[in-house]
Amino acid sequence: MVIDCIPARNSAVESRGKILPATFGGSGCVRIIGIYNALREFCYLSSVENTVAAVSVDSEESTEIDETIETELEVNAGLDKALATYRKLTEGGKDAEPLTEQQQADLEKRLSEIENREIVDVIQEHEPVEIPCEKGKITIGPPTLTRFEKARIMGARALQLSLGAPPFIPIPKSARISLDISMEELEQRVIPITIRRVLPNGDYQNIPIDYFD
Repeated sequence: MVIDCIPARNSAVESRGKILPATFGGSGCVRIIGIYNALREFCYLSSVENTVAAVSVDSEESTEIDETIETELEVNAGLDKALATYRKLTEGGKDAEPLTEQQQADLEKRLSEIENREIVDVIQEHEPVEIPCEKGKITIGPPTLTRFEKARIMGARALQLSLGAPPFIPIPKSARISLDISMEELEQRVIPITIRRVLPNGDYQNIPIDYFD
């Protein structure tokens, strides 16, 4: 059967890539045009979705690559600057005497070690532990109280005395305020207090005040 689809006065009209059926002599042509429009719409939408998905994936991959490249450039730039500064400090500038061959070789070896050292990006989990402390064996910090520890102890003890706590020593005649009493108590090491010193990894050591020199 031959279907006459030649448009006459009531013809098919094309709109946005679709053929709108017009009035023809038979219904077969209308069905064919409907199937054609459905297939055309399905193919068009699927191709657009695939294109958008591909573009988004490509953009994400390119963004990750750009970030990786920028990070590597920043690390390399910082390392090069540090190596140049170390070399300048070691050589001593223009007025300094030139390095000997052995010193130059040691310098290059040291720079190579710094450049090839391992960079730790991930900090491993560590459970803090207490480091045992014995008198005369303080392993964290100096064997004497630092000025910050002294200020912290005297401030806390002076506050206790101001709030009515009894002193551990006879009040000196020269004492005017509670801070004077706390300073004398600290000198005599009679304050029952323990100093905790902590390492960067979380390990700590509890040191009684009478263990300090």
